[in-house]
Amino acid sequence: MTRTAVVTGASSGIGRATACRLADEGYSVVAAARRRDRLEELAAEVPGIRPMALDVTSQESVDELAAALDRCDVLVNNAGGAIGMEPVARGDVADWRRMYEVNVLGTLRVTKALLPFLVASGDGVLVVLTSVAGLVPYEEGGGYVAAKHAQTSMTEVLRLELCGEPVRVVEVAPGMVHTEEFSLNRFRGDATAADLVYQGVPGPLTAGDVADAVTWCVTRPAHVNIDRLVIRPRAQAAQHKIHRV
Repeated sequence: MTRTAVVTGASSGIGRATACRLADEGYSVVAAARRRDRLEELAAEVPGIRPMALDVTSQESVDELAAALDRCDVLVNNAGGAIGMEPVARGDVADWRRMYEVNVLGTLRVTKALLPFLVASGDGVLVVLTSVAGLVPYEEGGGYVAAKHAQTSMTEVLRLELCGEPVRVVEVAPGMVHTEEFSLNRFRGDATAADLVYQGVPGPLTAGDVADAVTWCVTRPAHVNIDRLVIRPRAQAAQHKIHRV
């Protein structure tokens, strides 16, 4: 029987690329995100992809996703994002709340809803897309750093709690990835500020690079768990150490 993978945040960036890669590997992919029109375009382009509207901040939406599934062998919790670059002293509570709601509670909602499917599959894979921001703090990233640290901790706890169950728990933590929307959203649509993040960086990661990493983790033998895969461009030695030309 064809294995089914659910990818959240699949309308763009890493989520879209991951849905495509898993479909290429023969999975039946449920591509889930808020922007149904983009998902339908994706499904029309790539065989094996089924579009489904999903807002991870809505329990009703998550419940509708779970009710529409017959099975789920792989769950890729990719929906997330960053808002703002203000220091903590000027942090916007609404921005922090939104980041926590999407990155942390969104992952919690979807994981709770689909975990029974993963267990029932006999070889489930639960992937959480975090960030190197969940491992090492950096200035002016307070809200995102806090949310990603929480998401990383939740992933580690899940791995402990699911020990003995037929589910692998994988964290993929990317560094600098140049996608069409991440920095643009973070800078609230300021394209100039968003472009400066990548200016002079030779070869930042692409969404496809991260999708390849996720797919590699998912397709390991059932007894092999990749606890955490940190992937950065060669030009980025750390959050604060980036080579620019």
